[in-house]
Amino acid sequence: MMQFILALFLVVAGSFVESWPKGKYTLVKPKSGCPSGWVEGWRFQDNEDYRNDNWITSGHHFYGSFDTGNTKAYYCTKIRDEKITDWTKWKLVLWPKGTYCILRKGGSCPLGFANGYVHWDDEDSGNRNDLGGTLPDGKSDEQPGVAMELPTSKPFYLVGKTNTCQQVKGMTVRKEYIKTDDEDKNENRRVGSYPYIEGTGNTKMLYCYYA
Repeated sequence: MMQFILALFLVVAGSFVESWPKGKYTLVKPKSGCPSGWVEGWRFQDNEDYRNDNWITSGHHFYGSFDTGNTKAYYCTKIRDEKITDWTKWKLVLWPKGTYCILRKGGSCPLGFANGYVHWDDEDSGNRNDLGGTLPDGKSDEQPGVAMELPTSKPFYLVGKTNTCQQVKGMTVRKEYIKTDDEDKNENRRVGSYPYIEGTGNTKMLYCYYA
């Protein structure tokens, strides 16, 4: 089984962006790598064996391995929770307004986020789920078309909250999906404030890639 606790943003932005917002949190790792100073982790999902229907967007930018039957995704985690006094007026303190999700780390959400989670019911027979490294814990007040500010020096992913990706100033955005073929008779669950997902028996989740 796999379960990540996600956080949906609800607060106001800082002014001029040079660094990522304060706090502990996790983002999905793209092929271009993690932001400097962040730590990495991975999780392997043993998906449904019988007539597996896993699917991923062609030309995707996820770092990991995605094949028929299994999914191995990597994650970037910011583990330093700086004090407000560590910031200058040129740095972002809080996450900007928007319609998007991040992955929770450290037992609580950054200021203004709401808890929610997605539970994947993976293969029952001979399940080989595994993990390593540092991983994440396991209502919107702005429209996604209103662009927000985040660091633009390196590509990154946000998790889609609706079927429309949040706009980010200075970045182009591309929808990418990972679909996992979950156990046929499963106990999938989505609780609280969770991301945009297509399907119920299987899980097709939207990731927004910014470059």
